[in-house]
Amino acid sequence: MRHLPTEPLAVSALPTPTSREAYEAAHAALLVKEKAHSRAGDAIAAERRRQPMVEIPGSVTVVGAKGEVPFLDAFEGRRMLVGYFHMWHDGEPAEGQCIGCTYFASQVQGPLAHLHARDVTLAYFCEGAYDESRKYADFMGYTAPWYSARDSGDGLLAGRDFGWLGCFVRDDQDRVYETYWTTDRGNEAGFWSYSLLDRTVFGRQEAWEDSPAGWPKIPAGQHQWRVDSRPLAQWDVTDEPAA
Repeated sequence: MRHLPTEPLAVSALPTPTSREAYEAAHAALLVKEKAHSRAGDAIAAERRRQPMVEIPGSVTVVGAKGEVPFLDAFEGRRMLVGYFHMWHDGEPAEGQCIGCTYFASQVQGPLAHLHARDVTLAYFCEGAYDESRKYADFMGYTAPWYSARDSGDGLLAGRDFGWLGCFVRDDQDRVYETYWTTDRGNEAGFWSYSLLDRTVFGRQEAWEDSPAGWPKIPAGQHQWRVDSRPLAQWDVTDEPAA
């Protein structure tokens, strides 16, 4: 795995050392704020669960390993579906595919037992044609179900570009509804690495972060999800997808 380059680390780029007692006191004060943040997130999640939903027409189809199938089939018999709508660049090699979508998909994979135990299926719906994009999913080692939504139309996409995360539910008559969607920083819900990085002393090391002077930063012009012309996750992959 390649490392992202960062600007030189200042000699003083570490927190001030202190006693265990002073450290625990500062940590306790921070924990009060963290708990308040968690409770605020719980309240937002409760509101999210209560927002209205919109029906997806039964005529909507996607293309998967079994060919063109109703969107309902992507639920795999479960009550709920979380779908990530993966951007695609026709004809581009692996290193030319969407770095943000690759960043998401490379982290949200199997085993998916904790989602399945709560009656949730995770699937990917790609902007590309199935035969071409499936090779990329295989190249990356993705195990979650993969479909093409290229021709699914406004009944599913509703005028949105790809690169978004959506949640769906089916009722007892197998009618399907969209209950939530998000994009841009909302997709960070799937970035487990960000959750861990946010708890480290240097954070995400991105220019926008509020960090003390001298903390390491990714240089201007260097993308946080790409190094040496390839998405980060591809540096663990050695073979190009088959032609």
